[in-house]
Amino acid sequence: MNFLDVKMDYAFKKVFGSEKSKRILISFLNALVYDNKKIKIKDLTIVDPYNIPMIKGVKDTFVDVKAVLDDDTKVIIEMQVLNHKGFEKRVLYNAAKNYSIQLSKNDDYHLLNPVIALSIVDFNMFEDSSEVITNFKLLEKNQLLNYNDDIELIFVELPKFTKELDTLENIKEQWIYFVKNAGSLEYIPNSLDEDIKEALNSVNEASMTKDELEVQHKRKEFISIQKLAILKADEDGFERGVERGIEKGIEQEKINIAKNLLDVLDNKTISLKTGLDEFFIESLRVKHTL
Repeated sequence: MNFLDVKMDYAFKKVFGSEKSKRILISFLNALVYDNKKIKIKDLTIVDPYNIPMIKGVKDTFVDVKAVLDDDTKVIIEMQVLNHKGFEKRVLYNAAKNYSIQLSKNDDYHLLNPVIALSIVDFNMFEDSSEVITNFKLLEKNQLLNYNDDIELIFVELPKFTKELDTLENIKEQWIYFVKNAGSLEYIPNSLDEDIKEALNSVNEASMTKDELEVQHKRKEFISIQKLAILKADEDGFERGVERGIEKGIEQEKINIAKNLLDVLDNKTISLKTGLDEFFIESLRVKHTL
């Protein structure tokens, strides 16, 4: 068996954002968002269900699924494969925007419902933390008093999840394992929860049309190219930084030599020995005599 890589947008939204995804999405959110809560999600409505014609290009590197829970909480589920400048601000902006647009001009504020932004990322965001899942709310800075639960940001960093199939302890770990590794599986493991098995069946390449597979493969190719471009830019930037550092070090060494020669040689001779401009050496001499 071959399965689509769920980190790619078509597969991710096919699993969690299609008309048949309700039970799967309820299981997924109960495991990742409501794991430690007494009240679990019983029902939800998927906003703007996904279908193939929605893919018209490869510009965006993320995909989101929106759902409204049975208690009217809004949930934005996003899969992001490439890190970029301002990503954290975009997540916060989207959550705040979805919170604020609930009200019409004359509506009362008490009508606002909570918004949860669940971001699953294929890169490390918080280098100082080893936690796979991090949860942010509005808290008082010193006493950690809870201000409000209406906006909640949850991040799942896939690279930090390193557990293998036979070490998974609960359904939360199974779901994270599924998102990270579905594309590399060759069969459906019996140890997985039934909803996760159904999710795997939904991305089984054997059941896909030629057009569906083409969309997925083009998307994967685009992401690979983008990752290589980012890596190349990082390497080029590092090399330029090293070169500038070396040049700066050499220049500083010349200046140090010139300073040591100010009391024994004239400006022209120092310039010949160091390669520094005579005018610059004179400015060093003026500073030296102050």
